[in-house]
Amino acid sequence: LSGGGMPLVNVPVRWQVALDENMRQVVQRGTVLATPELAHSVHVDVRGLDPNRYYWYQFQAGKEASPIGRTRTAPAVYDSIRQLNFAFVSCQDWQNGYYTAYRHLAEENLDIVVHLGDYIYEYGPQSGGPRQHNSPEIITLDDYRDRYALYRTDTSLQAAHAAFPWIVTWDDHEVDNNYTNLSPEDNQTQEAFRKRRANAYQAYYEHMPLRLSALPKGADALLYRRLTFGNLAEFNVLDTRQYRTNQPCDDGLKPRCPGAFDPNATMTGSQQEQWLRKGLDQSRSRWNVIAQQVMFAEYNFNSSPGPGIFNMDQWDGYVAARNRLLNFLNQRQPSNPVVISGDIHSS
Repeated sequence: LSGGGMPLVNVPVRWQVALDENMRQVVQRGTVLATPELAHSVHVDVRGLDPNRYYWYQFQAGKEASPIGRTRTAPAVYDSIRQLNFAFVSCQDWQNGYYTAYRHLAEENLDIVVHLGDYIYEYGPQSGGPRQHNSPEIITLDDYRDRYALYRTDTSLQAAHAAFPWIVTWDDHEVDNNYTNLSPEDNQTQEAFRKRRANAYQAYYEHMPLRLSALPKGADALLYRRLTFGNLAEFNVLDTRQYRTNQPCDDGLKPRCPGAFDPNATMTGSQQEQWLRKGLDQSRSRWNVIAQQVMFAEYNFNSSPGPGIFNMDQWDGYVAARNRLLNFLNQRQPSNPVVISGDIHSS
């Protein structure tokens, strides 16, 4: 909090991975430099571990040792496995309530946790809730870093991170509510928003369990990816913010205008869309999970007779893009496709 309190020097951090929770049977160890340029975060991409087993890990800097965390490696790509237990989570607005669900989650028997976005919220303090944000709406790199630091003080969230490996992707609030590509919700110039997005993406990378390959380059970061768990399940993790065309009909909840049916409108961008279809087509997994941010199914918010009311930020604002994916699933029939979604604060 408050800038981190670290001097502007590189700090060697020792890491080790063990077969047991007491860290006595160490199988991998090393040292990595934590640099001020990345808020003294470290990302260790450990290779050579056995598939489909638990490991425990710990970091040390100077005389300080971190709590011991647990992770689990995925089964080898073509291993025949019978079950996979996972949870998915999203939308953890600090100001809306406590993280009781994470306290329960940490006690579950899970292989992975999938976070579908809105890990932080960018808003300033809002009165009336059980706890408040620590600054006005966040814009700068230091702002975003302090906001992650605030969220990470929650002991229930810490416990869930320490218990399982996480697969993460972002939605809008990691940057700015309902932003699309380089279009902000607020009245910022595109250049100012590009800088803000670069700040937000860097802080996200610094604070989240991501591989070195996800390191942002300015306002761009490659986050969509595919993870395979034996022959049982494959997760296609999408990024529906960075490449998206702007919401039609001036955004919001309203009847659909012609723009909602625009064949050129996209949630994913054409390159990611082709990547998704190719991956689904070539998959050998029994279950094919599409992990993404906003409600995929059509949902009419108007329960009375009259024109339908739809959320333009969901796939309902991108009907042609949704139909392309639905038609592909219908024609090519990848095995057991499942869409999981965050965003809507309900289930």
